Amino acid sequence: MNNPISGALYLLKGFQLIRQPGIRQFVVIPLLINTMIFATVSFFLFGWFGGFIDQLMLSLPEWLQWLEWLMWPLIAAAMLLLIYFTFTIVANFISAPFNGILSESVEAHVTGAQRTDDSPWHTAITGIIPALKEEVRKLVYSVTRSLPFLILFLIPVLNIVASPLWLLFGAWMLAIQYSDYPMANHKIEFKDQRELLKQKRFLAFGFGGAVFVGLMIPVINFFVLPCAVAGATLMYLEQYKTLSNKNV
Repeated sequence: MNNPISGALYLLKGFQLIRQPGIRQFVVIPLLINTMIFATVSFFLFGWFGGFIDQLMLSLPEWLQWLEWLMWPLIAAAMLLLIYFTFTIVANFISAPFNGILSESVEAHVTGAQRTDDSPWHTAITGIIPALKEEVRKLVYSVTRSLPFLILFLIPVLNIVASPLWLLFGAWMLAIQYSDYPMANHKIEFKDQRELLKQKRFLAFGFGGAVFVGLMIPVINFFVLPCAVAGATLMYLEQYKTLSNKNV
């Protein structure tokens, strides 16, 4: 099943899993927190946006006032992208302590095994610092490997291939981001996680690509994060766990 379509379907399977009893509780709290943060950031940014446009128009000479109709959509689009990337990064950090527990709960539901901890909320709270450290490591890994693509965008002719390469890179990074939770629960090191994903790279690209598309859709993107954790957990159990055991 090493193909992109099979990978993408795991995101849909993740949506089915997060609705199950015993799993929903680990989705609701980070979802509510992320919603509040998104609403607050949007409120202040768009409030600032209106004043910024007014000030900008006042600073322009009268003969350039016609540019207002062009400035609004361009700056609004830039603001939406800023909110999207800010929300994605912040949401991952906020959800990080819960995502490991969510992944473990999904695995217990799928396999029928007992949870390893009697108090998952206590585990989530005590695991905040390690979870945040892991998110920082993934963020640094992502940023450092993004730089060559940013350079490509600045080079004429080569920037034509930059966009599709950037999409593939984004899909790969999202596959790494969410596969980390089930793999980390099984004590698989970050470097080994990447090597494991490469053994079925088309499957990983399909999953990451589906997550990428989902994150670009307003409102839907709120639910993509827990769906991605659940889907990645199922994908690990069905596709990668046997491979990881062979490598031990």
